[in-house]
Amino acid sequence: MKSYRKELHFRLPARRGLVNITPQVEEALRESGIKEGLLLANAMNITASVFVNDDESGLHHDYEVWLEKLAPEKPYAQYRHNGCEDNADAHLKRTVMGRETVVAVTDGRLDFGTWEQIFYFEFDGKRDKRVLIKIIGE
Repeated sequence: MKSYRKELHFRLPARRGLVNITPQVEEALRESGIKEGLLLANAMNITASVFVNDDESGLHHDYEVWLEKLAPEKPYAQYRHNGCEDNADAHLKRTVMGRETVVAVTDGRLDFGTWEQIFYFEFDGKRDKRVLIKIIGE
C-alpha cells in the first residue's frame, strides 16, 4: 500500500470565502500515482471546512445566508469565546459544515456522483490556512 501527502495553502482576502479545490485535489491524486484507494481532504484549521457538494453559485449564496442565521458573526458580545477573539461564529460554522471529506479513488480518478466537487470554506479568513490531502491505496 502507498501513501501520499500534500498540503494546499490559502490566504483568502475576506473573512469568509468558498473555493472549489477539486482541480488541486485531482492534481495531488495524479502526483500520487495511486489508482485504487481513498483520499482524505481536511481543513487544518478549526475555523474552516472541507466538504463535497454542487458547484452552483445560488447554493453557495444559500450556504452563506443559512450559516449566518445559525451563527451570526455579530454582535460579537453574544459569544463567550469572543472575550479573547472575535471568531466564535467561525468555530460554530465549521462544526456545522464539517472538518473533512473522504472520496473513493477508482482507476486513478475521484469516484464522484453527479455534480460532486470538493470545496474549501473559510469562516475566519485573512490568515494563512491549509488543507491536508492524504491518499492511501495501490
